[in-house]
Amino acid sequence: MTKIKICGMRRVDDILYVNKHRPDYAGFILSEGFKRTVDMDTFCELESRLDKDIKRVGVFVNEPIENILKSYADKLDVIQLHGEENAEYIDKLRENCGCEIWKAVRVKCPEDIKKANALPVHKLLIDSFSADSYGGTGKRVDLDVFSQVEISKPFFLAGGLNADNVCEAMERVKPYGVDFSSSVETDGFKDENKIKRIVGTIRNNTERGI
Repeated sequence: MTKIKICGMRRVDDILYVNKHRPDYAGFILSEGFKRTVDMDTFCELESRLDKDIKRVGVFVNEPIENILKSYADKLDVIQLHGEENAEYIDKLRENCGCEIWKAVRVKCPEDIKKANALPVHKLLIDSFSADSYGGTGKRVDLDVFSQVEISKPFFLAGGLNADNVCEAMERVKPYGVDFSSSVETDGFKDENKIKRIVGTIRNNTERGI
């Protein structure tokens, strides 16, 4: 069954929504300076309220490894790297924590995916490219790129997915999982009805064999 990740948890309400509608992963932006960033105290409060069966994903952008290990690693199931982290950085992180490690790749061309696929990570998250942002833009990935590159790692598809287009995208590229943030928001905050709809749409279609 295709996995579902809802990213950008910021409020207790967000946690209540995902606890109710049961995506597989909940993401927290833990590097400073981004629209959906939460500080350590807020993260700890929200994480403590999250159902234990929903995996916790910490999203970091060029974060010093020491900060991740000291403050967050023991509360996370997954570390998602969204910056320019290289193989040396990833190897050091893997040596010092037991989390699964994902690398986000913002795709301009097939070569971007090829390079990320060679990194020592467990999974990829394939997102659209923006010169102004490391993610969460709501811009769609060009799905044609997937026919131009071989991907050996399981990957999440992100970027501009919603309840109206996700099933087509899943059928075309067969991702391990799909990732949502801005498309399950209204006025910049998570919307329970949109989360309910997206989870129901994916689960219903996956059960029918997509």
